Amino acid sequence: MIDATESLTQRVEPLETNGHVIAARFIGEQPVLALADGTVTLGMNNHHVRPHGDAAVLVADADDAMLLTGGDDGKIISTKPDGSSMILGDEKGKWIDAVAIGSSGAVAWSAGKKVVARDGKGIVKEWLAPTTAQGLVFAPKGYRLAIGHYNGASLWFPNIEGKPELREWKGSHLDVTFSPDGRFLVTSMQENTLHGWRLADGKDMRMSGYPSKTRSFSWSHDGYWLATSGADAAIIWPFKDKDGPMGKAPRECGVRHSKVSAVSFHPRALVVAIGYEDGCILLCRLTDSAELLVRPAVQKEGRVTSMGWNKTGNRMIFGTEEGAAGILTLP
Repeated sequence: MIDATESLTQRVEPLETNGHVIAARFIGEQPVLALADGTVTLGMNNHHVRPHGDAAVLVADADDAMLLTGGDDGKIISTKPDGSSMILGDEKGKWIDAVAIGSSGAVAWSAGKKVVARDGKGIVKEWLAPTTAQGLVFAPKGYRLAIGHYNGASLWFPNIEGKPELREWKGSHLDVTFSPDGRFLVTSMQENTLHGWRLADGKDMRMSGYPSKTRSFSWSHDGYWLATSGADAAIIWPFKDKDGPMGKAPRECGVRHSKVSAVSFHPRALVVAIGYEDGCILLCRLTDSAELLVRPAVQKEGRVTSMGWNKTGNRMIFGTEEGAAGILTLP
């Protein structure tokens, strides 16, 4: 249980916004919110820009240099901390299903079956997935993409000729994530389960038992733990050993009477931020399972949709589906 002494609620500064938060992130040290209505809010002074004009933002990603958004106008746009933007791709009105940012300025996006990779020099390569490309992620090292689609995930090297390598597993694969050391690939599935592969030999891993879909992943800074949403606690799988989570029970952090909708590991400590469908946010420390309240449940403000830490881990930004947002500053 959480009592008044175990609360960080007084250290949360609200941010003004008025719509469904697609992504809450930091570009370097600058907080940024991408809203479904197309608004991008930069900094603490509520500097609003609309890189997609009147179009909606469907998906977003961010790193230290930019916010990358994909809209229902078919455009893929990077927005810098000063609010300036650049169109990196245009799918001519097709809805953008996924975007991803890699190293050295590389980006990728998908629209239906079409997957596009653009390296830091602006060289563009395309590949047609067997079905709609639901999830995209760059490998931690090298210019390689993982693409989630129906009946598996494909590993694509855009600069190498030849067919991408398929990791097959029946069902619809949604989001995808690499372990930080590149040893494992994990997907969430339509069937309320996770599936993983050990990339060295293709060994399959099943992680089941979720009452709803997992749509939020986050790795610990050491790569030993994967936190996931989709249950009434953050389900945290161990990946330290060569077999990953196989034969091991996951940890459960922050058990409450509300499903977890977003998770985000601290960048330097074994602490995970857990956001719930009723708007509550907790911090949970893995070493002793201690919990700290960041935000009490406010159901009228909707589920927590996104959370992100700055690089040093002293600030965390969050947003909800009804437009509530804020920044926690740790002591």
